This record gives sequence, C-alpha cells and structure tokens, in this order.
Amino acid sequence: MGLNRRTAMKAGLLTTAMSALGLNSAHPQGTSAPPPITVQGEAAVRTNIPVVRDRRASGGSYLALNSKKKPPKEGWYATYTVQAPEAGVYALTAVATAPVETPHTEATASYLQLALNNGQFVEIARSQPYWYESKPAWGGLSVLDLGELELRRGENTLTFRVTEPTVLETGTAYALALDRFTLRRREGVRLSEVRAGGDGTLSTYRHGEPANLTFTLNGHPDHPYRLRYAVVDYFGERVAEGYATIEPGDETTVKAPLPQLPPGNYRVAASAADASDTEAVVGHFACLSALLATSGDANRFGVNVWATSLVPPSRLSAFAAAMRDMGAGWIRDGQAWPAAEPSPGAYDTEHHDRVTRTMRRHGLSPLEVISPAPEWAMTAASLPLPADLRHAYRYARRLASRHPAAVQLSNEPDVDVTSSTADAHAAFVKAAALGVADTPDPPLVVLPGIAQAGHFQDLMLANDVVRYADVWAFHGYPDPAEQDEPAFPGAADEQRELAERLGADDVPRWMTECGAFFAVRPGVDLTPAQQAVQARYLVRSMVEGLAAGNARQFWFAGPPLHDDGVYFGLLSREFQPLPAYSACAALTSLLGEAHFVGPVSGLPAGAVGFEFGSGRGESVRVLWAAKPVRIPVPGATVYDVMGRRAASASAEVTVSRDPVYVVTATAGHPEAHPAPHRRPSLSPAEHIVLSQRYPARNAAPNKDNGDAEPPLGYRLSRRTRMSLDVYNFTSTSRTVTVRARPAEGWSARAEDPTRVEVPPQGRMTLDFTITATSGVKRRTDHRLEFTATLDGEKVPASVSLVQLK
Repeated sequence: MGLNRRTAMKAGLLTTAMSALGLNSAHPQGTSAPPPITVQGEAAVRTNIPVVRDRRASGGSYLALNSKKKPPKEGWYATYTVQAPEAGVYALTAVATAPVETPHTEATASYLQLALNNGQFVEIARSQPYWYESKPAWGGLSVLDLGELELRRGENTLTFRVTEPTVLETGTAYALALDRFTLRRREGVRLSEVRAGGDGTLSTYRHGEPANLTFTLNGHPDHPYRLRYAVVDYFGERVAEGYATIEPGDETTVKAPLPQLPPGNYRVAASAADASDTEAVVGHFACLSALLATSGDANRFGVNVWATSLVPPSRLSAFAAAMRDMGAGWIRDGQAWPAAEPSPGAYDTEHHDRVTRTMRRHGLSPLEVISPAPEWAMTAASLPLPADLRHAYRYARRLASRHPAAVQLSNEPDVDVTSSTADAHAAFVKAAALGVADTPDPPLVVLPGIAQAGHFQDLMLANDVVRYADVWAFHGYPDPAEQDEPAFPGAADEQRELAERLGADDVPRWMTECGAFFAVRPGVDLTPAQQAVQARYLVRSMVEGLAAGNARQFWFAGPPLHDDGVYFGLLSREFQPLPAYSACAALTSLLGEAHFVGPVSGLPAGAVGFEFGSGRGESVRVLWAAKPVRIPVPGATVYDVMGRRAASASAEVTVSRDPVYVVTATAGHPEAHPAPHRRPSLSPAEHIVLSQRYPARNAAPNKDNGDAEPPLGYRLSRRTRMSLDVYNFTSTSRTVTVRARPAEGWSARAEDPTRVEVPPQGRMTLDFTITATSGVKRRTDHRLEFTATLDGEKVPASVSLVQLK
C-alpha cells in the first residue's frame, strides 16, 4: 500500500474487510458495568514465587521470579481468589513483564499459563505484536492485555504458572514480575476467533481435504447466539457465506463446513446475525495445493523464524508444520550466545535445542546464526566480539555439535552500532569456521549475512575469509519508502559480480534475509491492499533472486513481527496465514527444484518473465506486468499467484502485477540438482589465525549503521603500540614466522622475535610499534597487512586499515 493512501490505512483492517464482505462493522455501545477488580501480585493465597518490596509497585511489593532452577512438579505458580460481583466475561490485564522485548524495555519473562477455577492450564500464546505494543508501566514492566476470562458469580480462583524458561541477558531462567492484575466486566458474550483447518493447525489445509470454519465465543451464551459469515478470496470474490448458531450449554464453538475451494488465501468475516452494531471478527485461512514442494537439498527456499523470541512454546510444533507446508525447506534461527554460555565452558542450550529438534522433526533444515559474544568474553575494544578468539572456536564447535544443517557466523556485522572492524570480524569468522569444521560430520559454514555491499565487506573479503566457508551470504531489502510496489534491490547482482571478481563464483550465494517494509498502526494487521503487495513482492523477490544466481532465499520473516511501526510476518497477529504465505506455498510447489533457465524473451513492453526447470520434466515461466497484457501460452497450464489452476485451457493469459505461472511439459530427463558445495579440508596453515589488536583509544570510528564514509581505519598516533595475536587451532604445537607489511610511509617494528612457537589450541601475542612518517596524510585510510608462514606454507593474512588521526 502506498504512502499516499494513509487515510485508507487509518480506517483499519476490520473496516476494510467488512466493507469488502458486505457486512456491517461498528463499535459496541458502552453500558454500565461493575467497577474493575484489581488484585495485587503479592496477595496470592498460595505461591512459591518470591515477593520483593519496591516503592514503585502499586502495593509496595510485587511477585518476582528469576530462577535458573527447574520448577517443581506444579511449576512456579501463584494462586489468587477473586470475588466477581456477577457472572460473565471479564477482560484481564496485568502490570507484568512481557515475554518479548518491547520498545521501552529489553526485560523479558517466561510465557504465562493460566488456569481458572482449577481447570486446565492454557498458555497465553499471543503473538509478538500484542506484547510489543504494550504500554510501559514502571521499570521493566508493561501493561499487558492477557485476553478474557469467563467468571462465575462469587469466588473464583485464578492461577498463574510458569513452566518454560526465557532468555535473559546472561542465561536462560524462569522469570516473571507481576505487580497487579485487573479484571473488567464485558457486556454479554461476543465472537472472539474464526479459523479453518484441522485442530492444532494455523488455519491451513490441503486442497481436497474436508475443512470447516470454527467460530469461537469468549463465553457461554445464555440464549442461542446466531452469527453470519462471508468468505472472500484473494481477488475479492465472495466464495462462501452462511449462518451458524451456538446454543446455550457447554459449548462456546460451532463449526460450519466449507465448500471445496481451490488453492488460495481466504478472508472470513463474521458477526452476530441479530445486531448491526457488532464489530466483525476477521480471520484468514489457506487452502494449499496438493502438489508438495521439493524436500531435502533440492529445496531452495527458507524463512527467518527467531522462534525463541517470536513463537510461544505451545505453538512451536504447529508453526514448524505450517512453515514446511508453505514449502520452506530451511529455517534461519539463532540462540543468544550469552544465554547459551553464561560462563566460560558452561553451556546451557537445552531450551534452544528443543527448537532445533522440533524444526528437524517437521523436515526443516536449521540455519543457526551466531549472536554477539557474552559480556564476560568481551572488552571495550573487542565489542561485540570475544577478545580471545578461542572462545569463538569453542562456542562454534559446541553449536555445530547440536546438529544444525548450517551455521552462519554472524548477522549484519557491517551495520551494527559498534566500532568493530572488518579485519577483527574476519579473524572471528576464521576461528568460528574452524570450530565448526572440527566437529564430526560438520554442518555447512555460512559467511556473515552482510546488510549491504561496501567498505566493511570489501575489507573482510581481503582477509581471505571465503576459503573458510561453504556459503557466501548477504541480505537485500527494497527502499522502505516504496510501500506501493517495492522494487527488488540490486544486492543479488552486486554480490554475484563481487564473487566473480574474487574468483569465488563457484561458492553458493544465499540471500539469508529478503523481505519488505510495510508501515502499520499498532493493533491492526496489514490492510488487504498491503497484503496483496506483500504477496506479489514475495514472489517477485524470490524469482528475481534465484534468477540472479542465488542458490537459496530466506524470507524475513515467518512469524507475526511488528518492529518500530513496520510489519514483516507471513502470519497475522492471530497466527493465521496472510496471502503472502499462500503465495509462497504456490511458488515453492510449482517451481519445484527451481533450476533457472533464463529470462523469457518476446514479451510485450512492461511484462517480465523468468523460466525455470521444476526438476519434474516441466518448464515453469513466472510472468508479471506493470499493466494487464495478454500473452500467448499455447499448450500450457496456467496457475495464478495463489496456486489456483486456470479453469480451462486457453491460448492466452492475462498477466498483471499478480504473477502467474505458465507450466509446460518438456522432453528429456529431470534436471539434476548439484550436491551441496563443500570447501576443501583446511590445511594446518589455515588453522593459524592472525588477529590485530589495538587499545580502545585507537578504536575505529563508529560504523554509523553502515553509512559512515572513510576513513574507517584504526585511529593511530605518530607512534602507536599494538599487538598481533597468533592462534593455533590445531592439536600440535606449531612454529610460525610473522612479517608486517605496512603501507608506504608507515613502519612496523616488532618488540618480540617474529618466529614464535604456538602451543596446540593456544595463542601467542607479539607486540609491534607502528610509526607514521611526516609525509603520511592525516585522516586517510592505509593498508596494514600481517602475513605468516608455517613450514613454508602461507598463513591467511590479517589486513586492516589504519589512519593517522
């Protein structure tokens, strides 16, 4: 949706959807209600959570759980009694810590479970946008919307429970801070959720399977609750409508059968049938093609998930299944190094290992990303990297031993807010890559995901990091201002050309993040217009990336994700599939192994097309155009952007902004998918890592989020003392001869012998004095290179930039 349509955006998703479906939408009129019920967190009748005094708390104290111990059998819990003046539905809010980071605090808590009147515990499994948009309270606490409860008149018991850990700054722990909670009476009952598909799914099912709509009320009605609903497809056509009734009694749900629908994405709106002032509830569901996406190494498609932060534990298995059903063969995820290794050599990875096992159980290949180092491993001069690269080697080896399919050695180091330099990062990459390589049956080594081509990446590549990697990685996003029809960025072509110049064009290139920025208001999903733009862009970006030579593409992101006014997810705030999810499912199933053949020639002006081999003996042409045009497609089968097959064969197809797929059988055998690229075994000399180290006062200028202009090198005086660390990541002692190669006008004098014996898995440090002559121009980058040899073989060099400040 374009920026010139903000008025429509302010109208919100529900109003737009209801208008499209021909249903009324209005806010319920307020009625008198009993006063809110507020209970202090420390007023539990039974609890095993400590109470802490704090003058900021409303009652002077609050519940404060922060324990690394596994909870007792009953969990960490707090039980309260609540006197309800009348029976009915109550909205529950709490001043507590959210389970995800919010704009006003990085403090997080475990996901809460609730039980009412000794009933079953249910996790409050809301999506990240709900928590992210919470208002600040005090300290690290927020005002949280915890949903609605149906209370009986008189005494009720409410139990909060924690059974899952969360990731804190220095490790995993069971955590919760609860100041108070409040219950506010709602008038009557209302429709609260609409979904489709089987139980335990995220509103998806396969074409040909029986499917129902399920409507859920927030409480038990005291008279028959009749609702009406209408279903529209991606193109705005009404495909189903009807009525359903929930009778008084034990049930709060009712099902309505869906007709046989073609593959696609559908929006359903439902409201009370006997009231014109009832706000509609809108849901999304996806009917997926019966044709499955390619599995295993031949699958080229991935999705960023960051499951620990974005997926509630109770939804994890269904979420993983939904990503695989969408056709993703890979997921990109990561755990916090500080949480995984809270102290040197003491690993705590079980929390994240469960995520990895769940993803693998659903046929997904995990790409694990190494995060910034723990505080104990860093110094002011090394941030965000460990000062001793042996920590990087050991942590990467541990990470690789947990059986991810690949390990990416960091995320966007070129645009972080530190002063870390590309030469320091290159040394880190080498050490971490060696840790991965030195595990049995090692996963693939993936270079850091570079945000943008430029000075940082150029210097990192000059440090000869590519020889340590199986995969070259980078990211690519369109201009955030392009809200209407974003253009695929030139990052893929830039990276291909860069790899070719370095003679590394045989190394597979993965775009480990691609996506688009869509502006949203708090509390709403993308509008239908934005949803369509997102669906179109997903297809175009994936296709253009593969056509540019990318071996894999990872969409950002799969789960619901709201960040600073921008929405990224393929799922709605209710964990239901948006049209882009269905577009991805169509793309992955129809393209199959997606062997790029070439651009489609002979198209009308304004039309674009790319041809692929599916690996099933088919040619698949993906076509789109800025304005509708007719294109001949004799003898082909045509599918729309949602994967719906054309109703009848035709010699022509109308091509518009929504991509279409033109599939034709081809003669010959299916294309062979190449085996995964593996770097050659690394030699003893490549197990020697050189790393330049400077005092904090000589730190390079801040990267300014990747936009800083040169000079970018370490800021040196006329005479500067620095050190060169020589690491030996082999199992035997090695004798290394070091040599400094400064640029013209500079000299480097060794304070120690430059022939040094380095113990196995050890480090030796050589001190140098770097001197600039009077002819060196200030504030200009100059190259400073250190080389070494081991038994006559060259050790990969350490190359930095320095400037005379």
